[in-house]
Amino acid sequence: QVQLVESGGGLVQAGGSLRLSCVASGRNFSLYHMAWFRQAPGKEREFVGIISLSGANTRYADSARGRFTISRDNARKTVYMQMNSLKPDDSGVYYCASTLKAWGTASRPADYGSWGQGTQVTVSS
Repeated sequence: QVQLVESGGGLVQAGGSLRLSCVASGRNFSLYHMAWFRQAPGKEREFVGIISLSGANTRYADSARGRFTISRDNARKTVYMQMNSLKPDDSGVYYCASTLKAWGTASRPADYGSWGQGTQVTVSS
């Protein structure tokens, strides 16, 4: 298992950008596919995007595609999510999570073994 710590959240106006980071500690970070989820008040935690263990592949929710970009640096045990053209609907707590499940099979929160504590993103209109 890895331990995860997110940072980079904050308050931004609609149309603005934020870059989230997730630093891992523990062994074998490069063996995990890494994902971002978000959760708004009163709503279920939802998948935002995922990057493969090598960084060669990414997949995004429809709501994020074209605006968000996930990358990773295995040497620094860090995964990033660049969020552009932010909208008020993007507000929520953003979590990074790790999974050992095969690529393309981990879409639910229950598929992920480790989670960070979350970082708050608030987009004002």
